[in-house]
Amino acid sequence: MSLIVGVDDYSSESDVIIIPSALDFVSQDEMLTPLGRLDKYVASENIFNRQMVARSLLDTLKAVSEDERDCIGVLERVGRLADDSEPSVRAELMEQVPHIAIFCQENRPSIPFAFSKYLLPIVVRYLADQNNQVRKTSQAALLVLLEQELVERGDIETLVCPVLVDLTAPDSNDDVKTEAMAIICKMAPMVGKDITERLFLPRFCEMCCDCRMFHVRKVCAANFGDICSVVGGEATEELLLPRFFQLCSDNVWGVRKACAECFMTVSSSTSQEVRRTKLSSLFINLISDPSRWVRQAAFQSLGQFISTFASPNSVGQYFREGEEGECNCVNSQNRCSHFGHLKGNLDLNGFLSVKEIHQACIEEIGGMDVAEQGGGEQAAEALADALDVPECLCRKAASSLASNPDSSEEGDSSSTAGAQEEEEDDSPADILAPSSFSLPEPAEEESPFVSPLDNIPEQELYNSFHFWRLPIAEMDLELLHQGKTKASAPVLDRKQLEELIENLEPHIDDPDVKAQVDVLTAALRATTMDSHLEDAFLERNSTLQMNHGDDSELSDSSFSPEDEKKSKHQDVIPQALLDQYLSMTDPSRAQTVDMEIAKHCAYSLPGVAMTLGRQNWHCLRDTYETLASDMQWKVRRTLAFSIHELALILGDQLTAADLVPIFNGFLKDLDEVRVGVLKHLYHFLKLLHQDTRRKYLYQLQEFLVTDNSRNWRFRSELAEQLVLLLELYSGQDVYDYLRPLAFSLCLDRVSSVRWTSYKLVSEIIRKVASCQVLLADFLSELVEKFCHSPKWSGRQAFTFICQLAIEDDCVSLEQFSEHLLAPLLQLASDPVANVRVLLAKTIRQSLLEREYFLHSANSHQEALEQTLVALQMDLDKDVKYFASVHPGSTRLSEDAMSTTSSTY
Repeated sequence: MSLIVGVDDYSSESDVIIIPSALDFVSQDEMLTPLGRLDKYVASENIFNRQMVARSLLDTLKAVSEDERDCIGVLERVGRLADDSEPSVRAELMEQVPHIAIFCQENRPSIPFAFSKYLLPIVVRYLADQNNQVRKTSQAALLVLLEQELVERGDIETLVCPVLVDLTAPDSNDDVKTEAMAIICKMAPMVGKDITERLFLPRFCEMCCDCRMFHVRKVCAANFGDICSVVGGEATEELLLPRFFQLCSDNVWGVRKACAECFMTVSSSTSQEVRRTKLSSLFINLISDPSRWVRQAAFQSLGQFISTFASPNSVGQYFREGEEGECNCVNSQNRCSHFGHLKGNLDLNGFLSVKEIHQACIEEIGGMDVAEQGGGEQAAEALADALDVPECLCRKAASSLASNPDSSEEGDSSSTAGAQEEEEDDSPADILAPSSFSLPEPAEEESPFVSPLDNIPEQELYNSFHFWRLPIAEMDLELLHQGKTKASAPVLDRKQLEELIENLEPHIDDPDVKAQVDVLTAALRATTMDSHLEDAFLERNSTLQMNHGDDSELSDSSFSPEDEKKSKHQDVIPQALLDQYLSMTDPSRAQTVDMEIAKHCAYSLPGVAMTLGRQNWHCLRDTYETLASDMQWKVRRTLAFSIHELALILGDQLTAADLVPIFNGFLKDLDEVRVGVLKHLYHFLKLLHQDTRRKYLYQLQEFLVTDNSRNWRFRSELAEQLVLLLELYSGQDVYDYLRPLAFSLCLDRVSSVRWTSYKLVSEIIRKVASCQVLLADFLSELVEKFCHSPKWSGRQAFTFICQLAIEDDCVSLEQFSEHLLAPLLQLASDPVANVRVLLAKTIRQSLLEREYFLHSANSHQEALEQTLVALQMDLDKDVKYFASVHPGSTRLSEDAMSTTSSTY
């Protein structure tokens, strides 16, 4: 088709101008084959046409995929297009390469070796392209191809890696060198340890010392941790750590900042010894760096670095549920397979009782020849290392077995006899805890006086006090009051008595220990030296006992500055690191380092607490309390979101003493903070004792009050948490305290909140179903509030709840028929069609699906049939439809979204 243009001044046909239209070009292209169209536009002088060719390569390949020769022809023309002089064409081609490679992989039988022969060489060549856009596109394409595992391992080793290594040569272009090193670092985790060590590691170490280009050193520093993770600990410590030390002292602050940011990953690839002796001091230097940005990055990484000191046993722990609200800590990696049976006997604090360890040691050593010289000592050392317990315990077991070879057999019966009593009395005295003094080895010769252990019942023989205490001479309390001791016992001077009392103070919660303290205190009173000093000492000791009697910790005022400083000491991590971490709450840090440094401290605190262990919680207690009262709500919000994790780490006793008050404060905080507590309310309350947990029933209604009434997600989260909380409380408590909340949430103006609340009500029905009185009262109120509600949304809610109760088996069909069926069927005459529609669905999809309601002897069958017939004759077509048929595509959740009112 052509356009004929006539001109008045010309009358002959030879003067007519013919202009071809766009339709002529379309028809011409349609007559060409796919390869012909490629050939036509690849050679076009128009840049836009060549870009369109690159963009349509995949479509062309799909069009000729049936013919292998045509596919090869398309890929050959890709090679011609790759030589285009226009960078935009080359960049467009590179963007299409990953898609073409995926197609070639899926059609591999038809196009064998297409990718490695035609496409990969182009990608590799473009890595050194002069145009920045083309290089960037090829780098992104290469990473996508590697992630999708489209490049054969042999091609990686022979085609890709050598090119990248050459691009990082000293004489290479600066920009190309930097980009190639970045690609190498990103490739390392994908290609694995072998290729990285053989082909990349030497050049990486060389680039870390590039004196001319700090950009290259910065790339190496930023990715140092990833390289360490790939090559492993041995190569890291031998080859990489010297380079890392150089980078951490680089004269460019950006390099040092990058080192601080990846410090945790580097530390994770080293041994504990290197971590403690070398990396700790290096990190302290970064924290003290002259550059504020370096210090900022170092403090942000400090908590993460501290977490790498955690014991593998404690990091891999999980928690098994015991009794209601009880959480037991169990190590997932047992260091000795012979003690796998002890996992079930771990106490509340995650440790084995001394008696259980002693018995296990006896059982294990029983198979060894402890009579040989050094045999018992070697066995004890091996077992102590395997169980991660003090060697003195295993040594005592070995000695007792050597002196009494039959003890291993007797131990079985004794441990069985005392098992029930130990389950009932899980006091802190039965928990293995660190102490500043150890049990001396048993004397070879018989003692000249009778040991107090002889009169102790067997089941009490192996508690922590009797294992950890220093031997105490037997004393007569009556004679002590007279200032005398038994002649058979050595007389202890005042200093020795004070030392004994000091050593026993950490275990004063134990009734036995408290009795010993009373005896020693009486002995101390009997002395006549330095009466004024004595009064001061006894006053402090009495205060200690009084505080422990009230289940409270020592107040800060009872510590001198030196004592307070000592209370922050521990031996899990280098003390300098802990001191720096504790200083993150110092207001001066916000001015000199980072305004949000307290938030970073709060964010990493659970990890630090996990590393230090609950036995060192006293080191973090003050810091946690400072953060909990921080003026920035973001800091408090961070703590609120993680308080349940910290409770899991600390155990129920420390949680009740130190976390519950802070938790109570968060409950009254801003909504931004309260939502963190609310989101994990169930997980936190589950860790508390039943009495403490029950106190929060009175405060749950406070969650209904928010700073912004439009914050409906807060109320939706509350409804979800209440569903979980049902298992923590009795039916009576649920009825008294959770029932009003559930009914209130069912009337919320937001449909999402109401729908979650319907589930809550149905679960409450399940909870109280075992008590006929509670069930009858609850269902009666449900009918009154909702079925007889003047608002149609309330009557619709009643229908939803009935449907849920039936489908989730929350109540028996007999109980449902007795209390809910008659009110439900009365809604057949409801003036609102939406209520009748849902009623029709409930009868059809829920009630009539149960054999109970189909039985002819059932007294309710007739009422159901009459109601269904009435609904089938309803004037509303939707009601009539759902009452007449059983649509298989509709489900309860879909019904909720389709028939409820709008969100507001």
